[in-house]
Amino acid sequence: MRNSLMKLIAAMLAATFLLPGAGQFSNRRAPGFSLADSQFHQHDTQDYRGKVLLVDIMLTTCPTCNALADTLVQVQKKYGDKLGILSIVTLPDHFDDAENFSRRHGITWPIVFDSGQVIASYMEVTPSNPSVHFPHLFVIDGTGMIRDDYGPSEDAPLTVDTLSAAIDRLLLAK
Repeated sequence: MRNSLMKLIAAMLAATFLLPGAGQFSNRRAPGFSLADSQFHQHDTQDYRGKVLLVDIMLTTCPTCNALADTLVQVQKKYGDKLGILSIVTLPDHFDDAENFSRRHGITWPIVFDSGQVIASYMEVTPSNPSVHFPHLFVIDGTGMIRDDYGPSEDAPLTVDTLSAAIDRLLLAK
């Protein structure tokens, strides 16, 4: 009886690692893309298969985006090569804005440029959902599925602990 109970508890704990994400855009395949950075190097989501990937949709002038960048720098230091990060910007940002933003925050991951199609795909922009709010962070597992996403919140900014819990859950599920 005790053995059966222990197996049941273990199965329930394992299942909690696979629970759906909290955001409205979670639990679907992440849209694939290949976008260029300011040096015209292409960055493709397929290059990150097998790793947890954070896709950060942002503007360099957005105060909440600036705070999130500092959080992501800390998260990157914590996880190193176990984690990939790509930041996506669109107009009015341009190459110089991204370079200055990277320098100011100590960012070492790519900031890529989108004409709007990739962002629209991630944010499921439609006539009935025409708005995009910045920043928006997507947590993608090693198989390319969006497991969590976080929209802008000035009242409760995304913390290293919150992101670490989401990342740890995916790393343990491997």
